[in-house]
Amino acid sequence: MFDFHIHSSVSFDSDTPASDIAQAAKQAGLCEICFTDHWDYLPNPNDAHNLFSLNEYSQAYDKLSIDGLTIRRGVEIGLNEWNASECKKLLSKRDFDFVIGSVHYADGYDPYDKKYWDNKSVEKAYMRYLEKVLECVKLHTDFDVLGHLTYVCKSPNNPFHAPLSYRECGDIADEIMSIIISNGKGMEINTSGVDRGVDLLPSLDYVRRFKELGGEIITVGSDSHDATRVGQYCHTTIDALNDIFGYVCTFEKRRPIFHKI
Repeated sequence: MFDFHIHSSVSFDSDTPASDIAQAAKQAGLCEICFTDHWDYLPNPNDAHNLFSLNEYSQAYDKLSIDGLTIRRGVEIGLNEWNASECKKLLSKRDFDFVIGSVHYADGYDPYDKKYWDNKSVEKAYMRYLEKVLECVKLHTDFDVLGHLTYVCKSPNNPFHAPLSYRECGDIADEIMSIIISNGKGMEINTSGVDRGVDLLPSLDYVRRFKELGGEIITVGSDSHDATRVGQYCHTTIDALNDIFGYVCTFEKRRPIFHKI
């Protein structure tokens, strides 16, 4: 089994050493994982962004090895409307196996911030986020998969605690997915929304539509930030892909590998 979205203490929002998480991954029965620490730009170019030290990254991962577990080195880049050139600079400095492109801000706030939800209906809150995702995938091409398309749902400050089904936003979801498909990119299924009561991110109805639109690259990740959640729901999610794709993807040196389920 595979988990291709994991954060360790290299990320600004985790305190767990990579070695502890890798040991937990092996104990959970995973055969391949990818660390994808945050390289996250805030909305204002002059803000103090959530970037890791490349030296710390190298120290954490370059010699990390566990028998029976393949460990890939990746990054989760926060996409916004002004930072395409900054993202390319990072990717010129370090070779990664895998790059997730994620959108974490809309209307100047992360949906994890309560202020994002002020004076918004559920429809507006969800749509504004998807509009920002659409804007970003039009501007960015240097990533491998689009991360957690329906990320906006899982915030603990989301007063609606509701998933976002494909039928509620099909037009804009189709446009987002069509763009990443045309650019040769894939889509991630992120399992971190399950415990929040908002389903997979995105749910399987989007995944089926992604396939219908011609999407081929699909990955699965827990978005774990500690040793307790690594691999969570990845096995059942990959099993569910059997009836849709019949395979799941991992990456090595930015190239997809297709694993038959």
